[in-house]
This record gives sequence, structure tokens and C-alpha cells, in this order.
Amino acid sequence: MKFITNTFLFRRIAILVSFVIVSLILWNTYMFFQRFKQEERIKMEILATATKELGTGDINANVDLPLKIIENNNNIPMILVDETGDIINIQNLDSIKALKPSYLENQLAIMKSENSPIEISYEGHNKQYIYYRNSDLLNKLTYYPVALILILVLFISVIYMFFNSNKVAETNKLWTGMAKETAHQIGTPLSSLLGWIAILKMEKVDDKYIEEIEKDVHRLNTIANRFSKIGSVPTLKKQNIVTVTKTAFDYLESRSSKQISFFFNTSDPEIYTNLNAELFGWVIENLIKNAIDAMLRKGNLKLNIENTQKKIRITISDTGKGMQKSMFKQIFKPGFTTKKRGWGLGLSLSKRIVEDYHKGKIVVYKSEIGKGTTFEILLDKV
Repeated sequence: MKFITNTFLFRRIAILVSFVIVSLILWNTYMFFQRFKQEERIKMEILATATKELGTGDINANVDLPLKIIENNNNIPMILVDETGDIINIQNLDSIKALKPSYLENQLAIMKSENSPIEISYEGHNKQYIYYRNSDLLNKLTYYPVALILILVLFISVIYMFFNSNKVAETNKLWTGMAKETAHQIGTPLSSLLGWIAILKMEKVDDKYIEEIEKDVHRLNTIANRFSKIGSVPTLKKQNIVTVTKTAFDYLESRSSKQISFFFNTSDPEIYTNLNAELFGWVIENLIKNAIDAMLRKGNLKLNIENTQKKIRITISDTGKGMQKSMFKQIFKPGFTTKKRGWGLGLSLSKRIVEDYHKGKIVVYKSEIGKGTTFEILLDKV
């Protein structure tokens, strides 16, 4: 509980610190932008003074400094207009595009929207106005906070993924340990049950009963082996997938409601692929159990194995309640379940067994509300 509390506190502090950092970045950038903009304004006012000095007409005046000031403006686009609005001079604009009046009108409109004009008056007459827009450098500064925020978001995302991956790794380690411990605990009563079966045989109990008990003991042994393989890479062998699938199918058929009609079909009695029989049987059982639950233990269940040109295609169809298309991918996520009871691990384990261990593919092929669902498994042939 203390760990959880500390985790929540850490997250809140991290969010608060991130918010403060972002706020400081935005504020600092805004102040820098305003200061830079003011400096450009001062620069243009000096340029206006220089332009006025050149326009006084005094032949004895030294024009070197005004000319130098005007020439040094090489980054702020400007347009000089007279009282009637006619353009007198342009600076730092595209000389080719400036040949088009529409381009100059558009630039003038942008300048009017960005900055107020600077008036040049010659003793109250022949007024001129300097319009200018922000320099390219100033415009680029507007994207500076966005870039910093993106970097901050990326940094936080990396940290989050790091902590999340650690958490997932710890959870997986816990589940692996629990699974192996379960397999170990099941082993003890299994040995005892085998002894009791031997005693029953000596007591000449009806072979039919002993045979059914042996099936269930074998089933428990299979479950123990499955759990013991969690967390380790399973061994794959070339096996007949029809036999493996039929074994899991028949076991559940014999122990399911008689109101469910089971149909098994295959295009070929022998189709070989690299399999781990115990784990793949687990996949088939999970899909069949889900189908039985979806039909509320009444309906038709069909399993079909098709030997196509490149793949082995297995479909399991039911006549259950179906699902919406938006759930097709969600149902394979760990913990997702539509049942009142359940951990939501069956389909996620099935996906891992098929795709990670057997390099195949498992998907919801189709589903319709009130009519049923079809799962599809694709595996490589050998």
C-alpha cells in the first residue's frame, strides 16, 4: 500500500513539475519574442529617421550614415508608401515575385496586420509610411516553444515507457512464478491419484470408470505441463495438427452440455506443421470454451481445418451472442473480458501461443450480434 501511495505521489509531482517547466518555457519564449519584436521596431524607427535624412534635400548633409543604416537592413521585409498608398520602395522581398502587384498587395496586408506603420513627415508635408513585417528569425521563434514542448513530451514518454516496461516485466515474472508453482503443486496430488488408480484396478472396479478417471488425470498432467512451460521457449515438433486439434475437441465435447451440437471437419486427415501439442491444445480449448460460454451452453459449434496452398486455416464458429467490430482486437488484450467471472487471460495467452511461439496468426474472422462469432487461426505448413 505504501508503494502504491508513493507511486501516486511521484506521478503527481512529475505532472506538477512538467506543468511548471512548460509554463516557464512558454513565458520565457513570449518575453523573448516581445523583446526581439521591440528591437526590430526600434531598428525600423532608426531606418525611418535615416530615410527622412536622405529626403531632406540638403546637399551639404552627410548621407553616408543614413545610407549605411538603410543598407544594413537585410532581414526585415518592408514597403515604403506615400500618402496616397502608392508603393515607393521595397526591401527584403522576393524581387521576382515583387513584379506582380498582387504579391505586393498581399505582403502589404500582412505587414499591416503584424505591425503599425512608422510615419515619415517632411515638415508636415509629403508624408510617407513604412510598413514592415516580422523577420524570418522572429517567425521561427514562434515555433521554438512547440519544439521544446515536443522534446519534453518525448522525454516524459520515454520515462513512462521505461517505468511501464519495468512494471510489465515484474508482472510477467510474478505470473510466471505463480504458473510454475501451480504446476509444482499439482504434481503431488497427481502422483497420489495414479496410485489410487492402480488400487482400483486391483480391486477390479469397472474399467469404464477407471478409463474416465485416467482421462482426467492425464488432463491434469497436461495442465501442469502447460503451466510449467509459461515463461520459457517451448519446443516445437513436426506433428499432425488434425490429431492434436481433434484430441482437444473431443475432450471438451464429451464434457459439455448435450444441448450443444459439435461439428468437426477437415479437408485432409493429415496436415503437418511445427507444433507444441500441449500449448496448441490449450488454444483450441480456450476458443471452444469461449464459444460455449457465448452460446450460454446451447447452440452449434463448428471447427474446420483447411489445408490451403500456403497455410493451414482453422476456424471455430459458434451461434452465440456475437460482438461488435470495435471489440475484435480488444478481446486479445490481457485483462479484457465480457464475463462476470474471469481474468481475461485466455485469449491473450492464445494469441501469444499462436503468434509468438508458433509464428502464426489468430483473429476474429467475423462476428454478428445475435448470430455468432468465427475465430480464424493461420499456421505455416511443413
